[in-house]
Amino acid sequence: MLSTLQTPRSSLSRFTLPSSSTITTLASLTTQSPTTSEPQSQILSIRHSLLTRNLSAVDLAHSYLTRLRLTEPHLRSFLHLPDDQTIISQANHLDRRIAAGEDVGPLAGVLVAVKDNICTVDMPSTGGSRILQNYRPPFDATAVKKLKELGGIVVGKTNMDEFGMGSTTEASAFQVTANPWDVSRVPGGSSGGSAAAVSARQCVVSLGSDTGGSVRQPASFCGVVGLKPTYGRVSRFGLMAYASSLDAIGCFGSSVADTGILLHAIAGHDRFDATSSKQEVPNFLSHFDSASSLESKPLKGLRVGLIRETIEDGVDAGVVSAIRAAASHFEELGCSVNEVSLPSFSLGLPAYYVLALSESSSNLSRYDGIRYGNQVHADELDSLYGDSRAKGLGSEVKMRILMGTYALSAGYYDAYYKRAQQLRTIIRNSFKEALDQYDILISPAAPSVAYKIGEKKNDPLAMYAGDIMTVNVNLAGLPALVLPCGFVDSEPAGLPVGLQMIGAAFDEGELLRVGHIFEQTLENCRFVPPLVADSVE
Repeated sequence: MLSTLQTPRSSLSRFTLPSSSTITTLASLTTQSPTTSEPQSQILSIRHSLLTRNLSAVDLAHSYLTRLRLTEPHLRSFLHLPDDQTIISQANHLDRRIAAGEDVGPLAGVLVAVKDNICTVDMPSTGGSRILQNYRPPFDATAVKKLKELGGIVVGKTNMDEFGMGSTTEASAFQVTANPWDVSRVPGGSSGGSAAAVSARQCVVSLGSDTGGSVRQPASFCGVVGLKPTYGRVSRFGLMAYASSLDAIGCFGSSVADTGILLHAIAGHDRFDATSSKQEVPNFLSHFDSASSLESKPLKGLRVGLIRETIEDGVDAGVVSAIRAAASHFEELGCSVNEVSLPSFSLGLPAYYVLALSESSSNLSRYDGIRYGNQVHADELDSLYGDSRAKGLGSEVKMRILMGTYALSAGYYDAYYKRAQQLRTIIRNSFKEALDQYDILISPAAPSVAYKIGEKKNDPLAMYAGDIMTVNVNLAGLPALVLPCGFVDSEPAGLPVGLQMIGAAFDEGELLRVGHIFEQTLENCRFVPPLVADSVE
């Protein structure tokens, strides 16, 4: 087991990419900041380089597209990619605007990948399901619309477990995505494609969705930063519904600063989503300081609670060791760290699956071949419904719909759904009590590092159990940030471990501030997979 402050071995898995001369090196871009007083951020560096004419948007797009085309056959992160010329045309238009002295948005030139259950008007949006194969929405999701208005360029739609139901991306109806750290392993799920794309630097940042951990667990497996915002912070308009009271659009980035900038871009009230909050969105960028400006104890006085139930039996020893090392690092930064018990924590998993599956059985009823979804020809209406769903939906989705329908059926509603809602209230209250005592809570993001492709495909209970670290946060509607904190030794290279930080509702700014300081002060850890290490200095 490698400690938090060690770097994994750099041997590659299965294949080797062409030499770095084949890819335009972005070292000068990805390692510098506009000024020494600003935090390290690819987005800020891109903006600085474009506005000072040190780099053109076309050159930047070419660099990322070259890397994407080289790595994609091995990773399969994307379900839909526009032709390169479409991306280059958008970049060229941006260059002309900059040359003319026009104002450009804060995401100008930033290549963003979007999970395939988030609607895009100019690309298919299938939700990873054959029942929606070739479906093109007539509108952009609010989050996508905001990205485009701020200058972001959507580079493609990423692979996912069908309708978000899975933790490995193996439940996609189209392909299996590989983990950039070891292509024989899963990237996590259901937002595995979005996490893998950021990890392999196929894009700058990406959007995912998180119903029970679908942003945070892949972030842990792929060694990137993942943020699940407070329920209601980001509009769900245009997000294909799985469990409406739990769903949230989340963000991936290679740094905390980039993730915070992306969240700021998409957050805010939306009249098209009745559940979106009118809470003011702070300037998250103001929460970030450069490493050189930090004091010796930059987090002095911060109260950190390590959730005891997340480091007990059932969690890999290497993961526990990395989390304890992260807790020690918090103490070095001036925090007081204590273990805190949440007795209701273990109740979250069964409550989550009852509620999520019940809601999914209602939400997915629209995919009947008439209202939505590809239609199978049949002489009778009932046969049309049945055959369209039988051929269009995968086995995992069918199983979850059946379980959810059973939980809502007459005679079982009180025994399952009602009790699960009562447990949800208990879990929410336990988090509130803990966060009254502590500023943030920490835990592993997953009980293990990324496992082998196919290892848990035929054991759904083992796969569901992997969500135990994350589902409680969705049940409570709280924000959580995951960032890489160390490695566990594995062939052919070390595998990253993710630290989950949980905060009070709408306190993403504090999570981002603390996460940024933790990230900036974590020495001798470089979370770039060996697959692309030569092209990312």
